[in-house]
Amino acid sequence: MNAQLKDSDNLRQQFDRLAAKAPALAATTAEQRADKLRALLKAVLAARPAILAAGRKELRLSDTDIDAQLLMVKSEAEFICRNLASWMAREDVQGTLMTLGKRCYVKYEPKGVVLNLATWNAPIAIGLVPLMGAIAAGNTMLLKPSELAPLSAQVLADIVASCFDEDEFAVVQGGPEVAAEVLRLPFNHIFYIGGHAVGRLVMKAAAEHFASVTLEMGGKNPVIVDASADIPDAARKIAWGRVANCGQVCLAPDYALVHESVQRRFIDALSAALKAMYDASGNGFQRSPELPRIINARHFARIKALLDDAIAKGAVVESGGQTDAADLFIAPTVLSGLTEEMRIMSEEIFGPILCVLPFKNREDVVPRIQRRAKPLATYIFAKDRAQIDWFLAHTTAGSTVVNHNLIQSGTNPHLPFGGVNASGIGRIGGRHSFLECSNARAVVEEGPPLGDPNLMFPPYSDKYKQMIGQMLGKGFHLPDPAINAINGVIRFTSRFRKA
Repeated sequence: MNAQLKDSDNLRQQFDRLAAKAPALAATTAEQRADKLRALLKAVLAARPAILAAGRKELRLSDTDIDAQLLMVKSEAEFICRNLASWMAREDVQGTLMTLGKRCYVKYEPKGVVLNLATWNAPIAIGLVPLMGAIAAGNTMLLKPSELAPLSAQVLADIVASCFDEDEFAVVQGGPEVAAEVLRLPFNHIFYIGGHAVGRLVMKAAAEHFASVTLEMGGKNPVIVDASADIPDAARKIAWGRVANCGQVCLAPDYALVHESVQRRFIDALSAALKAMYDASGNGFQRSPELPRIINARHFARIKALLDDAIAKGAVVESGGQTDAADLFIAPTVLSGLTEEMRIMSEEIFGPILCVLPFKNREDVVPRIQRRAKPLATYIFAKDRAQIDWFLAHTTAGSTVVNHNLIQSGTNPHLPFGGVNASGIGRIGGRHSFLECSNARAVVEEGPPLGDPNLMFPPYSDKYKQMIGQMLGKGFHLPDPAINAINGVIRFTSRFRKA
């Protein structure tokens, strides 16, 4: 879609074109859909120079970090292409006593028109990976990239235009006013990755048209560092996880609950790891080629305000703390001495600051995590298996990694990615994206008549009443092998009836 097509009439016309094309795409084969994904991947890889240039300009990302996004796109496309035929196939399900002689299966059909409201912190992967599931499921699509990454948004528009017709996959650009207009349209499914404020607006808009939604909204992700943890290893990995993309990652650890016996060792190791990764030359964090910048002045001011509020209320800066508004620079920072009254303990940071808090007993950890909304991720660092299992059993999250962080998304398409309640609804990745964009249609096909075909209709006979009563009786159960055997006999004998 052309960038100037922003008014409501033009958006409605574009939506109508997508809706009109949806039935034709629903009839496409697995190979036809896979061909579309291959063409999209080819266009993405061909646009790599433009993607790298946009990422450098918008977030001052290193080429390696941008290539990691492209690797996510590549692995997702290739995984879907390998498996799509089996996902689209009719899924036969186990029969029951009530469906003897009948064929029961699930048919996956596209929902129709799918919207992706994509955010800015990983614009290529977030823009395309969810919609690969929509392509696989046979939907038409509209992508609204974030206006905060306008160069990447234009690259996405160019990529899509190079391999899709506008009545199949369109891109619209613009700010919040365009997003508001888009959300008034009757989409069948909506993807949104971002914050809670917009997530609520998306849910309200979806409710007007009874659209299904997939939301991933981040939150305050805890990392638990047990006394049994390998402290240098934990510190190095957490330092990387917190500062990757300058902390602008939905899965990044937000605060660390560290056993009091290892807290000082952990803080010292964390500070050393940050310096080794982002100030190895000794010239300061601001000169590191691997340290990105905050996306814009508004987000810089928000993060700086959280830091200033914490320091004013008594937080201790263990390392970092430097900022430069003109450069949108915030140094990798470690804070201790935190209290619940500080804003930084209630708001998602989305920046390169890690809050470190001590705990004495493992039982103290759970209520501290539960003060906040259920997180997108929880991380556990421990060598004691019993401690790992205890923390897994007593916490909840969209995902959890043990003895690492940030490695659960984009690395294994068999795993579902998403949150729980406030941190998200639905799942993305591999077949999970396909299922989010599909209607799982239950189908029951009547088989040959069994006994008296009128038995189940009123007026009910004593025989039918007795049958229902027996099935309600205690201990009545016909195992699946017996049901399957009976169905086999029914199918076999029905052949002779037809003959």
